[in-house]
Amino acid sequence: MKSTGLNIVADENIPALERLFGHLGQIHKLPGRTIQNSDLQQADLLLVRSVTRVDQPLLDNTPVRFVGTATIGMDHIDTDWLKANGIGFSSAPGCNADAVAEYVISNLLLVAAEQNFSLTDKVVGIVGVGNVGRRLQQRLADLGVKLLLNDPLRADAGEAGFIGLSALLEQADIICLHTPLTHSGAHPSYHLLHEQNLHMIKPGAILLNAGRGPVIDNKALLHWHQQRADVTLVLDVWEDEPVVDSHLAQRARIGTPHIAGYTLDGKIRGTWMLYRAFCLQQGITPEIELSDCLANAGPAPEILLEGSETLTDIVHAIYQPEADFQRFMDSLVDADAQPLAFDLLRKNYPVRREFVAAKLSGATPSAELSQQLQAVGFCLK
Repeated sequence: MKSTGLNIVADENIPALERLFGHLGQIHKLPGRTIQNSDLQQADLLLVRSVTRVDQPLLDNTPVRFVGTATIGMDHIDTDWLKANGIGFSSAPGCNADAVAEYVISNLLLVAAEQNFSLTDKVVGIVGVGNVGRRLQQRLADLGVKLLLNDPLRADAGEAGFIGLSALLEQADIICLHTPLTHSGAHPSYHLLHEQNLHMIKPGAILLNAGRGPVIDNKALLHWHQQRADVTLVLDVWEDEPVVDSHLAQRARIGTPHIAGYTLDGKIRGTWMLYRAFCLQQGITPEIELSDCLANAGPAPEILLEGSETLTDIVHAIYQPEADFQRFMDSLVDADAQPLAFDLLRKNYPVRREFVAAKLSGATPSAELSQQLQAVGFCLK
Protein backbone atom coordinates (compact mmCIF):
# COMPACT_ATOMS: atom_id res chain seq x y z
CA MET A 1 0.00 0.00 0.00
CA LYS A 2 1.39 3.39 -0.98
CA SER A 3 1.66 6.22 1.51
CA THR A 4 -1.19 8.70 1.40
CA GLY A 5 1.00 11.42 2.94
CA LEU A 6 -1.11 11.92 6.06
CA ASN A 7 -0.02 13.83 9.13
CA ILE A 8 -0.90 11.62 12.07
CA VAL A 9 -0.87 12.70 15.73
CA ALA A 10 -1.10 9.82 18.20
CA ASP A 11 -0.91 9.07 21.89
CA GLU A 12 2.59 7.75 22.52
CA ASN A 13 1.19 4.76 24.45
CA ILE A 14 -0.63 3.27 21.45
CA PRO A 15 1.30 0.21 20.20
CA ALA A 16 1.85 -1.00 16.65
CA LEU A 17 1.44 2.51 15.22
CA GLU A 18 4.27 2.17 12.73
CA ARG A 19 3.17 -1.29 11.66
CA LEU A 20 -0.42 -0.21 11.01
CA PHE A 21 -0.25 3.50 10.15
CA GLY A 22 3.36 4.13 9.14
CA HIS A 23 2.68 3.51 5.44
CA LEU A 24 -0.16 6.06 5.51
CA GLY A 25 1.95 9.04 6.47
CA GLN A 26 4.12 10.64 9.16
CA ILE A 27 3.37 9.80 12.81
CA HIS A 28 3.91 12.31 15.62
CA LYS A 29 3.70 10.73 19.09
CA LEU A 30 2.74 12.83 22.09
CA PRO A 31 1.74 12.21 25.71
CA GLY A 32 -2.00 11.68 25.51
CA ARG A 33 -2.86 13.87 28.46
CA THR A 34 -1.04 16.89 27.00
CA ILE A 35 -2.29 16.85 23.38
CA GLN A 36 -3.69 20.31 22.62
CA ASN A 37 -5.10 22.32 19.76
CA SER A 38 -1.72 23.73 18.73
CA ASP A 39 -0.41 20.19 18.21
CA LEU A 40 -3.09 19.54 15.60
CA GLN A 41 -2.67 22.49 13.25
CA GLN A 42 -1.17 20.20 10.58
CA ALA A 43 -2.92 16.95 11.58
CA ASP A 44 -5.21 14.92 9.34
CA LEU A 45 -5.69 12.02 11.74
CA LEU A 46 -5.82 11.92 15.56
CA LEU A 47 -5.42 8.67 17.50
CA VAL A 48 -5.97 8.76 21.27
CA ARG A 49 -6.64 6.68 24.35
CA SER A 50 -8.92 7.45 27.29
CA VAL A 51 -6.84 10.28 28.79
CA THR A 52 -7.36 12.76 25.92
CA ARG A 53 -10.55 14.83 25.93
CA VAL A 54 -11.58 15.21 22.28
CA ASP A 55 -14.02 18.08 21.77
CA GLN A 56 -14.42 21.46 20.12
CA PRO A 57 -11.63 23.21 22.07
CA LEU A 58 -9.19 20.51 20.99
CA LEU A 59 -10.19 20.28 17.33
CA ASP A 60 -11.63 23.68 16.40
CA ASN A 61 -9.90 25.22 13.36
CA THR A 62 -7.72 22.15 12.74
CA PRO A 63 -7.62 19.99 9.58
CA VAL A 64 -8.33 16.77 11.52
CA ARG A 65 -10.80 14.67 9.54
CA PHE A 66 -10.73 11.42 11.49
CA VAL A 67 -10.47 10.64 15.22
CA GLY A 68 -9.91 7.18 16.60
CA THR A 69 -9.79 6.11 20.24
CA ALA A 70 -8.08 2.80 20.91
CA THR A 71 -10.44 2.11 23.81
CA ILE A 72 -13.84 0.63 24.53
CA GLY A 73 -15.10 3.71 26.38
CA MET A 74 -16.10 6.91 24.60
CA ASP A 75 -16.94 9.23 27.52
CA HIS A 76 -13.86 11.33 26.65
CA ILE A 77 -15.09 11.96 23.09
CA ASP A 78 -17.68 14.57 22.09
CA THR A 79 -19.14 12.41 19.34
CA ASP A 80 -22.01 14.85 18.66
CA TRP A 81 -19.55 17.63 17.84
CA LEU A 82 -17.48 15.33 15.62
CA LYS A 83 -20.58 14.29 13.70
CA ALA A 84 -21.84 17.85 13.34
CA ASN A 85 -18.50 18.87 11.87
CA GLY A 86 -18.14 15.96 9.48
CA ILE A 87 -15.20 14.38 11.28
CA GLY A 88 -14.98 10.61 11.02
CA PHE A 89 -14.77 8.64 14.24
CA SER A 90 -14.14 5.12 15.48
CA SER A 91 -13.65 3.56 18.87
CA ALA A 92 -12.42 0.02 19.48
CA PRO A 93 -15.34 -1.77 21.14
CA GLY A 94 -14.31 -5.04 22.72
CA CYS A 95 -10.61 -4.61 21.99
CA ASN A 96 -9.52 -5.26 25.57
CA ALA A 97 -12.65 -6.94 26.91
CA ASP A 98 -10.87 -10.28 27.33
CA ALA A 99 -8.02 -8.54 29.15
CA VAL A 100 -10.39 -6.93 31.66
CA ALA A 101 -12.23 -10.21 32.23
CA GLU A 102 -8.89 -11.89 32.91
CA TYR A 103 -7.89 -9.11 35.32
CA VAL A 104 -11.12 -9.71 37.22
CA ILE A 105 -10.67 -13.48 37.33
CA SER A 106 -7.04 -13.13 38.45
CA ASN A 107 -8.05 -10.86 41.31
CA LEU A 108 -11.02 -12.96 42.37
CA LEU A 109 -8.84 -16.06 42.48
CA LEU A 110 -6.30 -14.16 44.59
CA VAL A 111 -8.95 -13.07 47.11
CA ALA A 112 -10.53 -16.54 47.09
CA ALA A 113 -7.20 -18.13 47.99
CA GLU A 114 -6.60 -15.61 50.78
CA GLN A 115 -10.10 -15.94 52.23
CA ASN A 116 -10.28 -19.69 51.66
CA PHE A 117 -13.37 -19.97 49.49
CA SER A 118 -14.19 -21.29 46.03
CA LEU A 119 -15.73 -19.05 43.39
CA THR A 120 -18.29 -21.74 42.71
CA ASP A 121 -19.61 -21.27 46.26
CA LYS A 122 -20.26 -17.56 45.71
CA VAL A 123 -22.82 -15.50 43.81
CA VAL A 124 -21.19 -13.00 41.45
CA GLY A 125 -23.15 -9.94 40.37
CA ILE A 126 -22.12 -8.23 37.13
CA VAL A 127 -23.29 -4.63 36.72
CA GLY A 128 -23.07 -3.68 33.06
CA VAL A 129 -23.18 -6.67 30.73
CA GLY A 130 -21.74 -5.23 27.54
CA ASN A 131 -18.44 -6.08 25.85
CA VAL A 132 -16.57 -6.77 29.09
CA GLY A 133 -19.50 -7.98 31.16
CA ARG A 134 -20.48 -10.56 28.56
CA ARG A 135 -16.94 -11.97 28.44
CA LEU A 136 -16.83 -12.19 32.22
CA GLN A 137 -20.29 -13.71 32.31
CA GLN A 138 -19.32 -16.44 29.85
CA ARG A 139 -16.10 -17.37 31.61
CA LEU A 140 -17.60 -17.47 35.08
CA ALA A 141 -20.63 -19.40 33.85
CA ASP A 142 -18.31 -21.95 32.22
CA LEU A 143 -16.57 -22.30 35.59
CA GLY A 144 -19.92 -23.08 37.19
CA VAL A 145 -20.28 -19.80 39.09
CA LYS A 146 -23.79 -18.58 39.92
CA LEU A 147 -24.42 -15.15 38.39
CA LEU A 148 -26.72 -12.18 38.85
CA LEU A 149 -26.86 -9.68 36.00
CA ASN A 150 -27.83 -6.01 35.95
CA ASP A 151 -28.04 -4.10 32.68
CA PRO A 152 -31.03 -1.76 32.46
CA LEU A 153 -30.38 -0.86 28.83
CA ARG A 154 -30.58 -4.48 27.75
CA ALA A 155 -33.55 -5.05 30.05
CA ASP A 156 -35.37 -2.05 28.52
CA ALA A 157 -34.71 -3.57 25.09
CA GLY A 158 -36.75 -6.57 26.15
CA GLU A 159 -33.98 -9.01 27.02
CA ALA A 160 -34.60 -11.37 29.92
CA GLY A 161 -32.34 -12.51 32.73
CA PHE A 162 -31.62 -9.17 34.43
CA ILE A 163 -32.44 -7.91 37.92
CA GLY A 164 -32.48 -4.47 39.49
CA LEU A 165 -29.38 -2.93 40.99
CA SER A 166 -30.71 -2.91 44.55
CA ALA A 167 -31.55 -6.61 44.40
CA LEU A 168 -28.09 -7.39 43.04
CA LEU A 169 -26.36 -5.38 45.75
CA GLU A 170 -28.33 -7.19 48.43
CA GLN A 171 -27.83 -10.71 47.06
CA ALA A 172 -24.37 -10.85 45.45
CA ASP A 173 -21.31 -12.02 47.35
CA ILE A 174 -19.07 -10.44 44.71
CA ILE A 175 -20.00 -7.30 42.76
CA CYS A 176 -18.16 -6.47 39.52
CA LEU A 177 -18.77 -3.09 37.86
CA HIS A 178 -18.33 -2.89 34.09
CA THR A 179 -20.53 -0.02 32.98
CA PRO A 180 -19.48 2.79 30.67
CA LEU A 181 -19.59 6.28 32.19
CA THR A 182 -22.76 8.19 31.27
CA HIS A 183 -24.25 11.34 32.78
CA SER A 184 -27.59 11.44 31.00
CA GLY A 185 -30.29 9.23 29.56
CA ALA A 186 -32.69 6.92 31.33
CA HIS A 187 -29.94 5.12 33.24
CA PRO A 188 -26.90 7.35 33.89
CA SER A 189 -24.01 5.48 35.48
CA TYR A 190 -22.31 8.46 37.13
CA HIS A 191 -22.26 7.75 40.90
CA LEU A 192 -24.31 4.62 40.32
CA LEU A 193 -23.07 3.51 43.73
CA HIS A 194 -23.49 6.28 46.26
CA GLU A 195 -24.11 7.04 49.90
CA GLN A 196 -27.72 5.84 49.77
CA ASN A 197 -27.14 2.39 48.25
CA LEU A 198 -23.65 1.33 49.32
CA HIS A 199 -25.12 0.15 52.61
CA MET A 200 -27.13 -2.48 50.71
CA ILE A 201 -23.96 -4.48 50.00
CA LYS A 202 -23.75 -7.70 52.00
CA PRO A 203 -21.34 -8.03 54.92
CA GLY A 204 -18.12 -9.71 53.81
CA ALA A 205 -18.75 -9.02 50.14
CA ILE A 206 -16.16 -8.16 47.48
CA LEU A 207 -16.61 -4.95 45.46
CA LEU A 208 -14.57 -4.72 42.26
CA ASN A 209 -14.55 -1.77 39.87
CA ALA A 210 -12.74 -2.18 36.55
CA GLY A 211 -15.09 0.05 34.57
CA ARG A 212 -14.94 3.78 35.19
CA GLY A 213 -13.94 5.48 38.44
CA PRO A 214 -16.89 7.92 38.76
CA VAL A 215 -19.38 5.04 38.60
CA ILE A 216 -18.75 4.95 42.37
CA ASP A 217 -18.88 8.12 44.45
CA ASN A 218 -15.35 7.72 45.80
CA LYS A 219 -15.86 10.06 48.77
CA ALA A 220 -18.95 8.13 49.79
CA LEU A 221 -17.08 4.86 49.26
CA LEU A 222 -14.26 5.95 51.57
CA HIS A 223 -16.66 7.08 54.29
CA TRP A 224 -18.74 3.91 53.97
CA HIS A 225 -15.72 1.60 54.00
CA GLN A 226 -14.42 3.23 57.15
CA GLN A 227 -17.56 1.78 58.76
CA ARG A 228 -17.67 -1.42 56.68
CA ALA A 229 -14.09 -2.65 56.50
CA ASP A 230 -15.38 -6.22 56.18
CA VAL A 231 -16.00 -5.57 52.47
CA THR A 232 -13.00 -6.31 50.25
CA LEU A 233 -12.24 -3.60 47.68
CA VAL A 234 -10.53 -4.24 44.35
CA LEU A 235 -10.22 -0.95 42.47
CA ASP A 236 -8.57 -0.38 39.10
CA VAL A 237 -10.27 2.95 38.38
CA TRP A 238 -10.55 6.17 40.38
CA GLU A 239 -12.90 9.11 40.25
CA ASP A 240 -10.35 11.89 39.68
CA GLU A 241 -7.66 10.11 37.66
CA PRO A 242 -4.76 10.67 37.50
CA VAL A 243 -5.27 12.01 41.03
CA VAL A 244 -5.96 9.14 43.44
CA ASP A 245 -7.33 9.45 46.96
CA SER A 246 -4.54 7.72 48.88
CA HIS A 247 -6.82 7.10 51.87
CA LEU A 248 -9.20 5.12 49.67
CA ALA A 249 -6.35 3.34 47.90
CA GLN A 250 -4.94 2.18 51.22
CA ARG A 251 -8.26 0.55 52.06
CA ALA A 252 -8.25 -1.55 48.89
CA ARG A 253 -6.96 -5.10 48.96
CA ILE A 254 -5.82 -4.53 45.39
CA GLY A 255 -5.49 -1.12 43.80
CA THR A 256 -4.12 -0.56 40.30
CA PRO A 257 -3.69 2.45 37.96
CA HIS A 258 -6.44 1.77 35.38
CA ILE A 259 -4.58 -1.10 33.74
CA ALA A 260 -7.18 -3.88 33.82
CA GLY A 261 -7.31 -3.91 30.02
CA TYR A 262 -3.61 -3.35 29.49
CA THR A 263 -2.62 -6.59 27.79
CA LEU A 264 -0.41 -6.18 24.76
CA ASP A 265 -2.92 -8.26 22.80
CA GLY A 266 -5.77 -5.92 23.69
CA LYS A 267 -3.79 -2.77 22.89
CA ILE A 268 -2.70 -4.07 19.51
CA ARG A 269 -6.25 -5.22 18.76
CA GLY A 270 -7.47 -1.69 19.48
CA THR A 271 -4.93 -0.10 17.13
CA TRP A 272 -5.80 -2.59 14.40
CA MET A 273 -9.52 -1.82 14.79
CA LEU A 274 -8.80 1.89 14.24
CA TYR A 275 -6.61 1.10 11.22
CA ARG A 276 -9.38 -0.97 9.69
CA ALA A 277 -12.08 1.64 10.43
CA PHE A 278 -10.00 4.45 8.91
CA CYS A 279 -9.19 2.43 5.79
CA LEU A 280 -12.85 1.56 5.24
CA GLN A 281 -13.94 5.15 5.72
CA GLN A 282 -11.35 6.32 3.18
CA GLY A 283 -12.18 3.61 0.67
CA ILE A 284 -8.82 1.91 1.21
CA THR A 285 -8.66 -1.88 1.27
CA PRO A 286 -7.11 -2.93 4.62
CA GLU A 287 -4.13 -5.14 3.86
CA ILE A 288 -2.78 -5.88 7.36
CA GLU A 289 -4.43 -8.65 9.36
CA LEU A 290 -4.71 -8.67 13.15
CA SER A 291 -3.07 -12.09 13.24
CA ASP A 292 0.04 -10.61 11.57
CA CYS A 293 0.30 -7.95 14.27
CA LEU A 294 -0.20 -10.38 17.14
CA ALA A 295 2.29 -12.82 15.65
CA ASN A 296 4.95 -10.10 15.98
CA ALA A 297 3.85 -9.03 19.47
CA GLY A 298 6.73 -10.82 21.17
CA PRO A 299 7.38 -14.14 22.86
CA ALA A 300 4.39 -15.94 24.29
CA PRO A 301 4.51 -16.84 27.99
CA GLU A 302 5.46 -20.47 28.55
CA ILE A 303 4.28 -22.46 31.55
CA LEU A 304 5.84 -25.82 32.37
CA LEU A 305 3.28 -27.92 34.25
CA GLU A 306 4.48 -30.38 36.87
CA GLY A 307 1.08 -31.92 37.57
CA SER A 308 0.28 -30.32 40.93
CA GLU A 309 -0.84 -26.90 39.72
CA THR A 310 -4.27 -25.43 40.38
CA LEU A 311 -6.22 -23.00 38.22
CA THR A 312 -5.06 -20.21 40.52
CA ASP A 313 -1.41 -21.21 40.08
CA ILE A 314 -1.61 -21.17 36.30
CA VAL A 315 -3.62 -17.95 36.05
CA HIS A 316 -1.16 -16.17 38.34
CA ALA A 317 1.76 -17.45 36.28
CA ILE A 318 0.34 -15.23 33.51
CA TYR A 319 -0.87 -12.32 35.61
CA GLN A 320 -0.16 -11.72 39.29
CA PRO A 321 -2.09 -8.66 40.57
CA GLU A 322 0.19 -8.28 43.60
CA ALA A 323 3.02 -6.90 41.44
CA ASP A 324 0.81 -4.16 40.01
CA PHE A 325 -0.57 -3.43 43.47
CA GLN A 326 2.87 -2.95 44.97
CA ARG A 327 3.99 -0.59 42.20
CA PHE A 328 0.75 1.35 42.57
CA MET A 329 1.08 1.70 46.34
CA ASP A 330 4.69 2.84 45.95
CA SER A 331 3.46 5.60 43.62
CA LEU A 332 1.28 7.09 46.37
CA VAL A 333 4.14 7.95 48.73
CA ASP A 334 4.78 11.41 47.28
CA ALA A 335 1.42 13.19 47.02
CA ASP A 336 2.76 15.96 44.76
CA ALA A 337 4.28 13.50 42.30
CA GLN A 338 1.41 11.00 42.47
CA PRO A 339 -0.55 12.12 39.36
CA LEU A 340 2.58 11.96 37.19
CA ALA A 341 3.50 8.62 38.74
CA PHE A 342 0.03 7.30 37.84
CA ASP A 343 0.59 8.13 34.17
CA LEU A 344 4.13 6.73 34.23
CA LEU A 345 2.86 3.41 35.60
CA ARG A 346 0.55 3.20 32.60
CA LYS A 347 3.18 4.37 30.11
CA ASN A 348 5.81 1.94 31.40
CA TYR A 349 3.45 -0.94 32.09
CA PRO A 350 5.19 -4.35 31.78
CA VAL A 351 4.23 -6.57 28.87
CA ARG A 352 1.24 -8.67 29.85
CA ARG A 353 -0.31 -11.23 27.51
CA GLU A 354 -3.79 -12.71 27.41
CA PHE A 355 -4.39 -16.25 28.59
CA VAL A 356 -4.93 -17.48 25.04
CA ALA A 357 -1.32 -16.56 24.17
CA ALA A 358 0.16 -18.85 26.83
CA LYS A 359 1.90 -22.08 25.86
CA LEU A 360 1.38 -24.91 28.35
CA SER A 361 3.77 -27.84 28.31
CA GLY A 362 4.88 -30.65 30.59
CA ALA A 363 2.36 -32.69 32.57
CA THR A 364 -1.13 -33.13 31.13
CA PRO A 365 -3.75 -31.31 33.22
CA SER A 366 -6.54 -33.38 34.74
CA ALA A 367 -9.91 -33.33 33.01
CA GLU A 368 -11.25 -30.97 35.68
CA LEU A 369 -8.33 -28.57 35.41
CA SER A 370 -8.44 -28.68 31.61
CA GLN A 371 -12.10 -27.68 31.71
CA GLN A 372 -11.33 -24.82 34.10
CA LEU A 373 -8.45 -23.57 32.00
CA GLN A 374 -10.53 -23.54 28.83
CA ALA A 375 -13.37 -21.85 30.70
CA VAL A 376 -11.24 -18.85 31.62
CA GLY A 377 -9.64 -18.51 28.18
CA PHE A 378 -6.58 -20.74 27.88
CA CYS A 379 -6.05 -22.63 24.65
CA LEU A 380 -5.15 -26.28 25.20
CA LYS A 381 -3.64 -28.10 22.24
